[in-house]
Amino acid sequence: MSYLLAKDTVNGAEGTIVITVDGKNYEVACMKNIKTTASIQSQDMRVIGTRKIQAKPNGAKLTGSGNIYYGSNIFTDMVLEYINTGKMTQFDIQITNSDPTVSVGEQAMAYYGCTLTGDIPISILDDQEAMLNYDFNFSYTDVARLQAFRDPERLGN
Repeated sequence: MSYLLAKDTVNGAEGTIVITVDGKNYEVACMKNIKTTASIQSQDMRVIGTRKIQAKPNGAKLTGSGNIYYGSNIFTDMVLEYINTGKMTQFDIQITNSDPTVSVGEQAMAYYGCTLTGDIPISILDDQEAMLNYDFNFSYTDVARLQAFRDPERLGN
């Protein structure tokens, strides 16, 4: 049986995050992490003649979360615009995994129609923290894979 070699596991710190707001690209170098998910929604289906409950997919909820070091204005500006004008800024995110040491290459994913959700701090002071950071959440309306990983050049046996 073949298996993945450790040398082809992708380093989570190798990559880039680019946020596009109103046509301007910002490479966000102050994020600790970011993760997007597609939560498949389903509905239970029961039929006479069986005790089995089947699930029928009926949608996907598209969300993301991350953690960013405090000191970037990008999300604060969006929140303040919403508070002051009622307009919630939409943005796009491109996440690229690019570990140069792996044979699987790079993956680039684009998330469109992103909107902040949940709590975004406006100010933070904390005498217990040497490096301030905060969690953020967002939803998105569309996703595209711009570049896919390749199969590993070699597997173990």
